[in-house]
Amino acid sequence: MSPTKKPWVLGLTGGIGSGKSAVAEAFGELGVHWVDADHAARWVVEPGRPALGLIAQRFGESVLASDGSLDRAVLRGLVFEDPEQRKWLEQLLHPLIRQEIAEHLARAQSPYAIMVSPLLIESGQYRQADRVLVVDVPEALQLQRAARRDQASEEQIRAILKAQASREERLRHADDVLLNDSDMSWLKAEVERLHNFYLTLRGGQE
Repeated sequence: MSPTKKPWVLGLTGGIGSGKSAVAEAFGELGVHWVDADHAARWVVEPGRPALGLIAQRFGESVLASDGSLDRAVLRGLVFEDPEQRKWLEQLLHPLIRQEIAEHLARAQSPYAIMVSPLLIESGQYRQADRVLVVDVPEALQLQRAARRDQASEEQIRAILKAQASREERLRHADDVLLNDSDMSWLKAEVERLHNFYLTLRGGQE
């Protein structure tokens, strides 16, 4: 691929229960290369990667599961209450995650590639994207879907919603909005419509 043909990057986000993954998979079926920031966040702390050793050094062996992998629940408990520790962890992981995502996106053979991230706006990752697509869903439907999927209580879901950017904040950063309040065939048709539009763009802009 010649340097001029580098794929442009679409940032894809949406709140909990909005259907981001279904949208990313629908784009994938059309041949679009995509990478999920949540997956990248897991890859950078796999056994054998430097980050895991640094985390164990800082927090002690209790953060390691019996198989030597990171025990996320233990680590979450340790950093949740302590802003200093959370800041240290973010400063370690965010650049690594950024790099991991960039490497995956660079392998794309499609004209554009997608970076899926639930915290695209909050983490500032949207700055790595040329265009932002927000999967939007009415809050009542969001609560219902997330509770069904995660077997979580409404209080838990609301707590997650509070930690994520508000719907208004997300929509403010959106170049495109996909309202996911219908069925799967409608969703796929919408993705196809957006895909055909994206193929006409140069560098993600009209």
